[in-house]
Order: sequence, then C-alpha cells, then structure tokens
Amino acid sequence: MSKIIVVDPDRCTGCGLCEMACSVVKTGELDTLRSRIRVFKWDEEGVYLPILCRRCEEPVCATVCPVNAVYRDDSGVVCVDRDRCVNCFSCVSACPNGALHIDPVEQKVLRCDQCAGDPPCVRFCEEKALQWVEIDDWQADRRRSKARHLYGQ
Repeated sequence: MSKIIVVDPDRCTGCGLCEMACSVVKTGELDTLRSRIRVFKWDEEGVYLPILCRRCEEPVCATVCPVNAVYRDDSGVVCVDRDRCVNCFSCVSACPNGALHIDPVEQKVLRCDQCAGDPPCVRFCEEKALQWVEIDDWQADRRRSKARHLYGQ
C-alpha cells in the first residue's frame, strides 16, 4: 500500500518544526527557506497551513515541464530530476497548490518527495498536524467526513 502525508490545519500551531526538520535532512543546514514544506499563516484568522506536494492525480507541473524533468515515480510520488531541469520554473508557476518553490542557494526547484517513506516533518510535528497515513485509509476517512458534513452527523 502507498502512503501520503496528510495535513490537519486545525492542529497546526505554526511552530515551524516541520520546516526545520526538512531543511536539516535535505540540506544539512537549518535554513527553512530551503525546506520542501512551507507553513503559511492567514493573519486575519490566525490559521496556519503546512503546504507540500499533494500528489495530484494529473500533475500540472509535469505537464508544463518542457524537458520532462517532472515525473511520477513507481510509488506515486511526483519528483523532479534536478539534472534534467533547465530552471525555467514553469512547474512552480503551474502548481495549483503553491507546493513548489525555488531553492534560494542552488536556484533549483524544491518539492516534497516524502523522504523515501520516512518524512522527518511528520516525525517532528509535536501537534500531529502532519500524519503519515495509508492512502486508502485517508480516502475512506475523507468520504466519511464529507458524508457526516452533508448529512449533519
């Protein structure tokens, strides 16, 4: 079975531990600007939302890449071949979720690759706003939640 990182924005406090853990694991440095996950704050409501690749069914980022550097691997994770990438950043502009951004040091595309199934952002999230779950379980939970909402239960 395949797993995915799921975000519960109701639990996120905006602490940034996920960004710190990601940057240290991916770059060896504590530089949250180089993290593959970003936490955004809606100032008016005080709501925090971790943003990362949502593994779109039909990834627009892959469609717009002129050199086919963006692809889906065997596990379903959307990846960027950084050697093939020509830094046009079309994928960054095309992502409907704002999940891709540019590494300020290397000037390459950054995206979450789920760390080969052991994402440090999930491990270090003390509030459990990020969870590593089976896709089938997550989809079933979403359907149940939507049904409860629609039918007032």
